[in-house]
Amino acid sequence: MPFRCFLTLLITLATQSTAAQAIIYTTGKWPVISPQPDTVVQILEDVQNREQTLFPNLYTSPEQAERQALLRMQQPDWQEKEARLTRAYQALMDAWSLGISKVPAVVFEDKYVVYGTTDIGLARQKLEAWRERQP
Repeated sequence: MPFRCFLTLLITLATQSTAAQAIIYTTGKWPVISPQPDTVVQILEDVQNREQTLFPNLYTSPEQAERQALLRMQQPDWQEKEARLTRAYQALMDAWSLGISKVPAVVFEDKYVVYGTTDIGLARQKLEAWRERQP
């Protein structure tokens, strides 16, 4: 009996750890409605546009552009905007390293990708259906 309880607990924990590894990659075009608390949502942004909003119309002269950029980095909102740009690049790099080729995409266990939805439940159903068809 204790072994059976242990086995049930082990299966439950394994299932929960798999669920905790879900990551949704999307854009503003494909919003995530009611994400589960254990789900990471990566919004892939157009980093070139984000950079352009941070440094609009830099001078063509390297010296002037450097001074202009340094002034921008002293603005009160700089750290927040820099952090957002860093997160945007990190999300793109993560998606690229996982081989994400389009969005929306849901990644399970850092290796299984389900395209076409931001709904974790639906993505999990599609993944399980695919797994059942595998030899």
